Amino acid sequence: MMAKEELVLRALEPEDIDLLYKWENDMKIWEVSNTLTPFSKHQLVKYIEQSQLDVFQTKQLRLIIELEVSKQVVGMIDLFDFDAFHQRGGVGIIIHQDYRQKGYAFEALQLFTQYCFNNLALNQLYANISINNNASIALFEKIGFERIGIKRKWRKTKDGFVDECMYQMLK
Repeated sequence: MMAKEELVLRALEPEDIDLLYKWENDMKIWEVSNTLTPFSKHQLVKYIEQSQLDVFQTKQLRLIIELEVSKQVVGMIDLFDFDAFHQRGGVGIIIHQDYRQKGYAFEALQLFTQYCFNNLALNQLYANISINNNASIALFEKIGFERIGIKRKWRKTKDGFVDECMYQMLK
């Protein structure tokens, strides 16, 4: 039996452009990312360049979830709506379909929440999850996020409107 590789969270690199282009333009995940139009490589190159700026300037942080030894990228995790004054931010995570159900999302979200609380001095994190996204709901609840409300008919999907759950984790 092979030992499990360490998971690391790292900054975006210029070499990530093709992966970012593929994932950001995957219409199957637009519903969870609130994306309505495709991104050009030019836009994403600019985004990667800006991602090197301080989170206090950009109000967001995207990190690559990578296996340490093989350098295999398994997903991305985001801090958005970063508010230093109120010490809070939103969290989003995506794991490539080939790496789901292996514990990587749990490990990455655990590392990321610790980083946000300990290094960025946040007091709370939140996540907005469609009520029918059972895998994400289970993940965030397992980490310790609590459901604090439901926004009725909040997200428009191809099948109509669905409710969105609001989750929160306090330090």
